[in-house]
Amino acid sequence: MSAPPPVPPRYGTAALADLPPSVLAALGVPGAVNVLDLPEVPRACVLLVDGLGWEQLRAHPDEAPYLNAMDGGPITAGFPATTVASLGSLATGLPPGGHGLLGVQVAVPGTGRLLNCLRWRDDSVDPREFQPAPTVYERAAEDGVEVSYVALGHYRGSGLSRATVRGAAYLGADSLGQLVGRAEEALRRGGRSFVTVYHADLDSTGHRFGVASADWRHQLRFVDVLAQRLAAALPAGSALYVTADHGMVDPSERVDADTVPGLRDGVALLGGDARARYVYSEPGAHADVLAAWAGVLGDRAWVVARDEAVADGWFGPLAPGMAERIGDVIAVPHGDLAIIASEREPWLERMVGMHGSLVPDELLIPLLAASRP
Repeated sequence: MSAPPPVPPRYGTAALADLPPSVLAALGVPGAVNVLDLPEVPRACVLLVDGLGWEQLRAHPDEAPYLNAMDGGPITAGFPATTVASLGSLATGLPPGGHGLLGVQVAVPGTGRLLNCLRWRDDSVDPREFQPAPTVYERAAEDGVEVSYVALGHYRGSGLSRATVRGAAYLGADSLGQLVGRAEEALRRGGRSFVTVYHADLDSTGHRFGVASADWRHQLRFVDVLAQRLAAALPAGSALYVTADHGMVDPSERVDADTVPGLRDGVALLGGDARARYVYSEPGAHADVLAAWAGVLGDRAWVVARDEAVADGWFGPLAPGMAERIGDVIAVPHGDLAIIASEREPWLERMVGMHGSLVPDELLIPLLAASRP
């Protein structure tokens, strides 16, 4: 039985990219559109919990009683449902096609090589040029809002941070207590304030042990406490919004693109991630690569040409030059499958939890709210 067609993210109505401009509008920043109809406030805090999918949250009310009792519901991440693309949208208010951080590994056009946007070890790629869109932090700061970004100290100055955190004061915080303390202090600055708090431990726990593990459930309890303490620390006139960058699944089946001949032939570069693959074909081999990948993966994945995915709205509107970063063929598992590459990406074989696909377990994320008048 063939799988139903993929449902693209809800850009422009209920996606992560709609949260930042809505927050700016609620803070009174001119020109920002309040797509999500957030209430007007002088102070706003966004807590992004890496890896907190809506489906996983709702399945664990005992581990996350506070989060499950908050007001709100599901929205979608962008495609691919992965940290790089979502942090780009949180930073710019744009779908991935607009900011260009289109996945973990994407082609650098005209170079014949990939850029790992998480590690960003290619010094020849300037983060400000690769992600050229103005950030919402810059827009808010220009209007006099005190803007802060609270996250692990070792992320400060990374390529991804330079691409996404421009305009915010980076406040290093290496424990849950520091996350709350730095956020509380930052929210009290000036007449208006905008604070983003990023917490990564739930995602890393899921990658290592899986979302079905006791480790993940225990980590979710700490996330619940973090959200509760942030809400308790809100100064008067503040709103807290809790969201995420993606959900996660634990696929048990592996297909190795480095050892299956049908997945190697005609392939110049293999990018993306195990649940959202970008396949860059050699000149003249596009049709053959598309047919081969569709044949090998069958009804376990959506395998489409780039133009089809763009036309169907997977990435949102593409800014100039962004299409070339995307693979000629896109392979997105929708069942119990991960597309690994044992030689090029040996670290993937050790991962249990993965994400990136358009299925609800990965695409749906929470948008929850608390406030203090």
